[in-house]
Amino acid sequence: MGKGGRGEDWGVGGDTVWDVVVVGAGPAGAAAALAARRAGAARVLLLDRYDFPRDKACGDGIAAHALDVLAELGVTGAVDGYPPLPALRLVGPGGGAVARALPRPAYTVPRRVFDARLVRAAVGAGAELRRHTVRRVEAGVDRVVLDGELTARAVVGADGAGSVLRRALGYPVNPDRHLALAIRGYAPAPPGPPEQLIVTSAARWPAYAWVFPIGDGRANVGYGEVLRGEPLTRAHLLDRMAALLPDTDPATVTDLRAHHLPLSTHRPAPGQGRVVLAGDALSLINPFTGEGIFYALRSGALAGAAAADAPAEAARRYAAALRARLGAHLRHSSAAAWLARRQWVVDAVVGAAGRDERVYRTVVELGLGDGRLDARTLGAIAAAAPRRRRANG
Repeated sequence: MGKGGRGEDWGVGGDTVWDVVVVGAGPAGAAAALAARRAGAARVLLLDRYDFPRDKACGDGIAAHALDVLAELGVTGAVDGYPPLPALRLVGPGGGAVARALPRPAYTVPRRVFDARLVRAAVGAGAELRRHTVRRVEAGVDRVVLDGELTARAVVGADGAGSVLRRALGYPVNPDRHLALAIRGYAPAPPGPPEQLIVTSAARWPAYAWVFPIGDGRANVGYGEVLRGEPLTRAHLLDRMAALLPDTDPATVTDLRAHHLPLSTHRPAPGQGRVVLAGDALSLINPFTGEGIFYALRSGALAGAAAADAPAEAARRYAAALRARLGAHLRHSSAAAWLARRQWVVDAVVGAAGRDERVYRTVVELGLGDGRLDARTLGAIAAAAPRRRRANG
C-alpha cells in the first residue's frame, strides 16, 4: 500500500487497520500524529491513558526552537496568552552569575494548557484521539497489534519515561548517572523584570533549581539532580529547592509533583522494524539543562513522518532522519555534560558567557535547542577556568 491509501481490512477484533498508531499524546505524540497526517497517512490513532487537559510534571519551559518545529507542522497559537521571557539568569555552583537577553524569547506555558493545545491541533488535522492504556505489544512482519485489539502498520512510542513500548522492544530504563529526578511546583512569581532563573548547586552536583515565571502572577519552580544509586526522598528534593531558592517561601509552593528525566547520554536504539520511539521514551532529555520539549517535538515529527512514509522500514528511516537532524548536536551535548561534571567548568562557562555574548548564545543554543560547541567557546571557557583547575584536569 502506498502512503495515504486505506488498504485491506486485516485488523483484529473487527477493528480495521490504522496506518499509524501513536502511543502517548504529549508533545512527542502530538507532533508524531501531526507529521503522520502531513505525510499522507489516512488513519492516525492517538492514544493516551488520560483525558485532556491533564497536568504533567515539567518545568513548562518552551524555547523558541520548539515553536520552530510547531510552525513546520502548521501549528500556531501554542503559547498564545503567555508573555515572552526575554532573558535568562544562570548562577554557577561557585556563586558567579550571568544574565543576558536570550537570542529569542522563551515562554512558560503549563503543560495542562500546552499539551491540550497540541492534541487539539492533531485532532483538527485528522488524527483520532482515544483514551486507552497500552499494556501488550505484538510486533509482526506486516503489522503491530496492541492489546490484541488495535492493529497498525507502524507504531510510534511516545509514552514517556516509563514507556511500555520501550520495554516491549527489550530496552531497560536508563541507569543511574543517566537518569535524573526532579520535583516541580507553582509559587508566586518573584518581583522585577521577568526572566528565567537557573541556580546550579555545588552540593549534590550535577543539580540545579529553577524559577520560570508564567505571566499570570505565578512561576514554575523546582529542583532536580542526577541519580547516583541512592534513593532520593521528597523531603530531600524540597530541602534542596529551598536552599537554592531562598526567596521562594516553601509554604507558598503548590501542586508539587516529582518526575524522572531519562538523559540523552544513554539512549536506546530509535526503534525496531515497525515500532519507533520518540521524546522521553527515547531518553531525549538534554543532559546539560534538562530541556525536553524541543527534543520531543523534533523527534516526534521525524518519527511520525517515517512511520507514515515507509511503515515496514520505519525504524531504519527514522534512525537516519534523527541522525541527520540531531546526531551532531547530541554528541556535542553529551560532551558538554561530561565536561560539566566538574563544577569549575560550569563556573568557567558562566564567567565566559558573562564576558562574551557569542559564548552565551552558543551555550543557550546547546542547552535549549540543537546547537553545538565550537572552538571559540571552548577556548573562552578554558581561559575563564582557574589556572590550578586547568593544570589538574
